Amino acid sequence: MNSPISTPEVSFAPITFDAALLIEGIGPGFLRLGPYVLRGPLMVSPWGAQVWGGLGDTAAPLTLAGRIDVLIFGGGKDLAMPPGAFREPIEAAGIGIEPMSTASAARFYNQLIGEGRRVAMVGFPLPVQT
Repeated sequence: MNSPISTPEVSFAPITFDAALLIEGIGPGFLRLGPYVLRGPLMVSPWGAQVWGGLGDTAAPLTLAGRIDVLIFGGGKDLAMPPGAFREPIEAAGIGIEPMSTASAARFYNQLIGEGRRVAMVGFPLPVQT
């Protein structure tokens, strides 16, 4: 039986990031990317990882404008919404922000990179237990 509803053909052009490092581990005060252990707040993208200056640093994620569609925000142990002073300039540059815990952000980043999506992550490490 022929359906009276026609569906348009959709095609996707995946973007590949062959050199992208995936987040392989997360723990108190650090994230592990491939062979590297990074401490403190950081920014991870398909083009590398770097120290991130925290909520006062919009310059680092803004360097990715036009190259990413989504910035995943890892707020630490729990879900945290970044303040407007951080969020607004990034959204004005056409980058959406997805807030979540850092552990969730790391998993989501890896998943989206695996799908070839245009994504980066900024995040705070999990707190160090004393």
